[in-house]
Amino acid sequence: MNDNVMKNHRILKYEGGELIETEDQVADEFPLTIFVNGEEFATMVCTPSYLEELIVGFLASEGIIRFKDEILALNINEDRGFAYVDVKNKQAVNSRSHSKRFIGSCCGKSRQFYLQSDVKTAKTIMRRSTISVDQCINLMKEMQDSSSDFHMTGGLHNAALCNTEEAIVSRSDIGRHNALDKIYGYCMQNKISLADKVIAFSGRISSEVLLKVSKIGVGIILSKSAPTTLALELADDLGITAVGFIRGNRLNVYTHPERITISK
Repeated sequence: MNDNVMKNHRILKYEGGELIETEDQVADEFPLTIFVNGEEFATMVCTPSYLEELIVGFLASEGIIRFKDEILALNINEDRGFAYVDVKNKQAVNSRSHSKRFIGSCCGKSRQFYLQSDVKTAKTIMRRSTISVDQCINLMKEMQDSSSDFHMTGGLHNAALCNTEEAIVSRSDIGRHNALDKIYGYCMQNKISLADKVIAFSGRISSEVLLKVSKIGVGIILSKSAPTTLALELADDLGITAVGFIRGNRLNVYTHPERITISK
């Protein structure tokens, strides 16, 4: 499988008052259609790296599987952009419920919009593990410093699964939700305990991102960017600590501040 995330492209670069012919590294964009039990399920546009992790994490977040061993077979035809997955639950794919919007309440509080798959798979996080402000800042810096793919292309989102001291695994993708699905797939394939884990993230904390973090089962998300109102309502309801605008030595704690401490 090709784990490259970028391709070289011939360009004209304007610099120093003249156009210079050179090469630039551009983020690779790849359409992938997933078939589940022989039925077309979804087409996503992604970066063609760690595709098996992406598929496993995506199917888990959509409620098609709960555990990795529910997948009977997984085959990827990268040349054609197709992935074929057989799962134990033969009734897993229901295209009508997959796309139908559901309006309900989360934990009896604010009314939110969910896909029906979100209702089944979003987790309320009850753990009270903590992280210090300095650790938040250091994890964000580590993720940004190690994101060579982003620095080379400028066109990728980055996500990292961390403990309070360091990043455990990092993944990149043109789609911010895809980067999180790759993290989810990695956790499922490697049976990672999520009790004390944190997700560091390069992009905006949208409601979609917040739901992905909930489905993975992590109680703290760190971002250098801003959250949205719906994301914060969901974070409040689902027990997730959302920390944004981590830049330099500053940050904003938006929800569940009881997990954030001043000292280690």
